[in-house]
Amino acid sequence: MAHVSDLIATDIQAYLRQHEAKTLLRFITCGSVDDGKSTLIGRLLYDSKMLFEDQLASVEADSKKWGTQGGEIDFALLVDGLAAEREQGITIDVAYRFFSTERRKFIVADTPGHEQYTRNMITGASTADVAVILIDARKGVLTQTRRHSYLVSLIGIRKVVLAINKMDLVDFSREVFERIDAEYRAFAAQIGLTDITSIPLSALQGENMTERSQLTPWYTGPALMEFLETCEVDETRLQGQPMRLPVQWVNRPNLDFRGFCGLLASGKLLPGDRVRVQPSGRESIVARIVALGGDLAQAVAGQSVQITLEDEIDISRGDVISHAAAPAEVADQFESSIVWMADEPLLPGRPYWLKIGTRQVSATVSEPKYKVNVNTLEHLAAKRLELNEIGVCNIALDRAVAFDAYTANRETGGFILIDRLSNHTVGAGMLHFALRRSQNVHWQHVDVDKAARAGQMGQKPTVLWFTGLSGAGKSTVANLVAKRLFALGRHAYLLDGDNIRHGLNRDLGFTAADRVENIRRVAEVARLMVDAGLIVITAFISPFRAEREMARGLLETGEFIEVHVDVPLEVAEQRDVKGLYAKARRGELPNFTGIDSPYEAPVDPEIHLDTATLSVEQAAEQVIEELRRRGIVE
Repeated sequence: MAHVSDLIATDIQAYLRQHEAKTLLRFITCGSVDDGKSTLIGRLLYDSKMLFEDQLASVEADSKKWGTQGGEIDFALLVDGLAAEREQGITIDVAYRFFSTERRKFIVADTPGHEQYTRNMITGASTADVAVILIDARKGVLTQTRRHSYLVSLIGIRKVVLAINKMDLVDFSREVFERIDAEYRAFAAQIGLTDITSIPLSALQGENMTERSQLTPWYTGPALMEFLETCEVDETRLQGQPMRLPVQWVNRPNLDFRGFCGLLASGKLLPGDRVRVQPSGRESIVARIVALGGDLAQAVAGQSVQITLEDEIDISRGDVISHAAAPAEVADQFESSIVWMADEPLLPGRPYWLKIGTRQVSATVSEPKYKVNVNTLEHLAAKRLELNEIGVCNIALDRAVAFDAYTANRETGGFILIDRLSNHTVGAGMLHFALRRSQNVHWQHVDVDKAARAGQMGQKPTVLWFTGLSGAGKSTVANLVAKRLFALGRHAYLLDGDNIRHGLNRDLGFTAADRVENIRRVAEVARLMVDAGLIVITAFISPFRAEREMARGLLETGEFIEVHVDVPLEVAEQRDVKGLYAKARRGELPNFTGIDSPYEAPVDPEIHLDTATLSVEQAAEQVIEELRRRGIVE
């Protein structure tokens, strides 16, 4: 028995070693609804013998219940795992499947064809080397074919298989195949797709799937599996590019060792290479490439590595290590393409988290230069981006990052946008280039700084940020607080919402996007005034938490005091001497906060004023008491 166990263990080890040596190809299938994407993947799994007997038995049973092929196996059911997909016969979510052949390992993503699932398709395409775009031979090139081809081009996939499927339904006509092929290539040339391999298929019957079909003697190209097994993978191409190592973790197990860990995004790295750490620009030499089984003589793109340097350099997570002779670029403002993936629209000026590689920074997005109609490739004017829309925008970061253009390196040129409150991923983007002003505009050193100005005035600079519904009493209380501070000899300035809209923000309306920009400008003014040493009082509805948090983030810890002037909506309406609520109720005043535009109340404000129960004097005194407690007034 021991001898048999040893043989089994040896066989398993040999099998694993064989798979370790195989290259991995990631590819996606996409196209219009019912073009046969799931059927194609199911056939590949079936023909590559990657199904267990119980899986076959299960799909045979499911084919009788859900299938569309009569008594035959419905290969699509091997991939369409959601009940909704099986009921409707369509793909909704991205389905990933692993399989392998004698020559290569594969991960395939089956992406949905519907326009409302564009974000799912982007997710599946983000790591792919090849796109298999299916076309129903009966229908030819459709709108969704163009949409997905544009997205494939945008995401940086350069190898395309044009799988003209269901050829059995057009009697394997050469004329039909060549007509569709010519039409697609003419369109693909407009979006920069040139590496195209067209294959006539019948995924259901297995024709030209694993070997060339006798039913298409006029076709001399490869079968689908033959192409997938032999095409060049991205890892090979990436090894020839400049070296980039985004630092994921600094390993410091003891005082004598300091290793920098991460996935080598591109290029090759050897001990003795001179490297530059970015964005700091400091340089050193690679001492070792440390691995569990011993030091490596070389590391290549796709490997997770740990390196040590000859010099003690300040390096942290998010930095990028590059070859000194071919470093990445460094900037804090860019032009980029953005695919919006959230139900709530992208609002220009709103702060988001931007994650590029292992670095996370704060970012604001400008009003789109244009959005793209992915069906016609037209550039359309846009104020914001809605779900599944794609636009070109400028992005400004709160600090410089190392990057490459996305077309040169997807790992160091691609990013995601994250909502700062929910932590949901709301967008994906590709950097085009750094804006010239990011290289030419620098901070100017000044000798008289905030501390000096505050010291001269004898006070601690602070922002009192009053927020609440219209009619809650923000301006009234803020005005009384300003008078009290003046009487106490403090240097304060009141920024009131209505007053600001007569000058600085007179060009803004009351849409969600304009409200975001309104508060962004006010927050920047407040920051300048705090830098001047002043106590700043702001009285704005400021309905969105994200913008209030953005304002807080501009200041040092302890300099921002959020004051929630709270009152029930019905009380605010009773106090409405201007009649604004009445107009909003009649539909004469759109986007009015509390009626048809939301107010996001503070979760944990420093000061909470219930003005339904407090008098104006009591509310102002509560604010002054908090300032006394903080040592801002005596």
